[in-house]
Amino acid sequence: MTKIYVAGHRGMVGSAILRKLEARHAVGEDVTLITATRSELDLTDQAAVREFMLAECPDVVILAAARVGGIHANNTYPADFIYENLMIECNVIHQAYAVGVKRLLQLGSSCIYPKAAPQPMREDALLTGPLEPTNEPYAIAKIAGIKLCESYNRQHGTDFRSVMPTNLYGPGDNFHPENSHVLPALIRRFHEAVHEDREEVIIWGSGRPMREFLHVDDMAEASLFVLDLDKLAYDANTEPMLSHINVGTGEDISILQLAQMVARVTGYSGRIVTDPDKPDGTLRKLMDVNRLAGMGWRASISLEQGVTETYRWFLDHQGDFRN
Repeated sequence: MTKIYVAGHRGMVGSAILRKLEARHAVGEDVTLITATRSELDLTDQAAVREFMLAECPDVVILAAARVGGIHANNTYPADFIYENLMIECNVIHQAYAVGVKRLLQLGSSCIYPKAAPQPMREDALLTGPLEPTNEPYAIAKIAGIKLCESYNRQHGTDFRSVMPTNLYGPGDNFHPENSHVLPALIRRFHEAVHEDREEVIIWGSGRPMREFLHVDDMAEASLFVLDLDKLAYDANTEPMLSHINVGTGEDISILQLAQMVARVTGYSGRIVTDPDKPDGTLRKLMDVNRLAGMGWRASISLEQGVTETYRWFLDHQGDFRN
C-alpha cells in the first residue's frame, strides 16, 4: 500500500492531480490518498505539519500548495506571498525528510526565471539575472523551494523533485476580476460583455506580448509522469544543481490572439480594443520543454479545446464565485 499526501488538493493544480490519482485508484492501484484542508492543517505552522506527517507517515508527497495570484495581488501583498510560500515549502519539505518520505514532487512556477532570460527559457537560465519586479517575492520563494529539494538530495540522499509549469488554466481557476491571471480574467470579461451587450472590450497594452498556456489536466499528467520516473531515469535527465524540469506546451500566442479566441468561445461579436497606454509587461515568456519531451512527455490538450472546456466549467460554477 502506497500512501500519497497531496498538499493543496483544493487548488486548481492539486485538485487536478487528485482527480488523476483517484482515477488510478479506481482501476485497482494499491494507493491511499491523504489530504487535509486549510482549516484542518495550516502548512505555515511548523509544529502542526510535524504532527501531521508523524501521524500519517506518507510514502510520497506532492507539494501543490501555494499562495498564488496575478500581478495586482503580487504587488499588493508581497510580504504575504514570500512569507507563506517559504513557510509552506520549508515545513513540508523538511518534515517529509524527517519522516522518511520516499519521494516528493514540488510544483513551482515559470516566474523563477530572469525577466530578460533568453526565449524560450531553459532550465539553466535560473539565477542568471534579475527577476520581474512585480512578482519577485513569490519568485524568490519558489526558487527557494527548488534549492531546498536540491539541498536535501545532496546532503541526505532524498529523492525530491521539482517541476516548473508555464501559465496554467482550467477547471478550478480563479476568475476574480482583480486577482486572477490573464486567461480566466479574459473569459470572465468577455462573458460579461456578451450578457451586458457591450459594443467593445478593452484589453490592456498593445496585445503584442506572447504568452504560453498549459491546461491544468496536462500539468497533472506531467507531474505524475515525472513523479513516476524511476530514480535512474530522473537523474539521467537532471543534474544535482539543475534538478527542476520545465512543463509547458512549447508554443505561445499573442494576448490579442488569445482575446480573439476567448471572444469566439464565449460568443462575443463586438470590437476588441487594445489600450497601448497600459503596460505590456515582458514581451515574451515561453518555456523550453525539450528536457521533458526527451523523457517522453508532451502536452495533448490544444489551447482552443482547453479554453472551451474551461468556459464550460465557468458557466457551471458561476454561483460559486463571490465577486
